[in-house]
Amino acid sequence: MLVITTFLFGVVFATFSQLFIREISIFLGARGAMIEECVIYARILLASLPFFMLQYVFQLFFVVAEKPKLGLGITVFSGVVNILLDALFVVAFKWGLAGAAIATAIGQIVGGVVPVLYFIRKNDSLLQFSKTSFYGKVLLKTFTNGSSELLSNIAASIVTMLYNYQLMYFIGEDGVVAYGVIAYIAFIFTAIFLGYASGSAPIISYNYGANNEAELKNVFCKSMVLHFITGVAMMIFAIALSKPLVYLFVRYEGSLFDLTLHGLKLYSISFLICGFNIFASAFFTALNNGVASATISTLRTLVFGSGCVLILPLIWGIDGIWLAITLAEILSVFISMVFMICNRKRYHYI
Repeated sequence: MLVITTFLFGVVFATFSQLFIREISIFLGARGAMIEECVIYARILLASLPFFMLQYVFQLFFVVAEKPKLGLGITVFSGVVNILLDALFVVAFKWGLAGAAIATAIGQIVGGVVPVLYFIRKNDSLLQFSKTSFYGKVLLKTFTNGSSELLSNIAASIVTMLYNYQLMYFIGEDGVVAYGVIAYIAFIFTAIFLGYASGSAPIISYNYGANNEAELKNVFCKSMVLHFITGVAMMIFAIALSKPLVYLFVRYEGSLFDLTLHGLKLYSISFLICGFNIFASAFFTALNNGVASATISTLRTLVFGSGCVLILPLIWGIDGIWLAITLAEILSVFISMVFMICNRKRYHYI
């Protein structure tokens, strides 16, 4: 039922976006020839949106089915398909922007269809497709429990727009370019925390549902230690490797390179603690506490993130923009700790 519902929602979202993609592009700041480029790329990519949503959902189901390696393999395979088709369509066929969009769309379709072929047949995992009915309460609980991730992604988009607005005001186009580079690099590091949160959530849910308090405590305590060690390592690596990382995107010395390099070093401080907040939100989602998870996510991104990026530049100028994410993460840590302390007797993870 959840797979079918996901696909149908993907069709609805893709159709709605197709109708208003030009207006959406203009609203987000596209001007002149960029508008047509946004429309071309988005319309091709939106065609694969239902499959992209399936790919994301199936990654969680693979963990539940005790086949996380298979899920990883399919993700890597779809990524490789995307890369190879990029080379074919963009470099060989000279299809340009449309070719890049088609390659991405096909990669997402592969990532969404292959898991269907696996679960639709008899397999040695804990899950496979069967006839279903409509379970309204289950669907409602799914929506409410996943509301934190919904709000987190919406808030992240809003904060990104605020970053671009502030950078255009204080620096200009170079600031927006620098932030784009930093955001790409930052995703490489935060993806590790996001992957751990997604991978550990089914394990936490399983042990909580089975009343296995000893294992729940074990997972929680080890996760805390792991996030502390990883956070320190991520910050050190990001700062130490900042120059070669920036060079991957800005291949010449100059004002843009210096701006991006300086911004990345300040932004990297947030890696020290962001993993803890990401895990805290996912942890309460896994415990079926959507309210706590949504509160942490909303305060972290929408309230603290937006507030810091609007206020800190008035105090510290450009550096305030780069440090806004770190202050937002620090404030979020206190909220996460309050929820973890207040709920420890309810869930017995400490």
